Amino acid sequence: MGRKIKLIWDFRGPTAEKTAEHHVIHLKEYIAIEKTNLNITGHQDFGPMHSIAYMVVDEPEMIPVRDALKPHRGEVYTEPTDQ
Repeated sequence: MGRKIKLIWDFRGPTAEKTAEHHVIHLKEYIAIEKTNLNITGHQDFGPMHSIAYMVVDEPEMIPVRDALKPHRGEVYTEPTDQ
């Protein structure tokens, strides 16, 4: 099994949280249209002025998705662990 890549879009400013939440809607639409292998999306807040939206893809899908959606950055995705 290959690596999973978390593609990240950063949003800053007073509307960052709502913008990130809304961006996830579009990421889910893209997943449905393109039938990507994974269906992992979400948003995360880092404070009142910085939020992210993210989408996780299998490594072989990363380049076409990156070129189509232009994320700001990416990182290797690790599965969350239940504590």
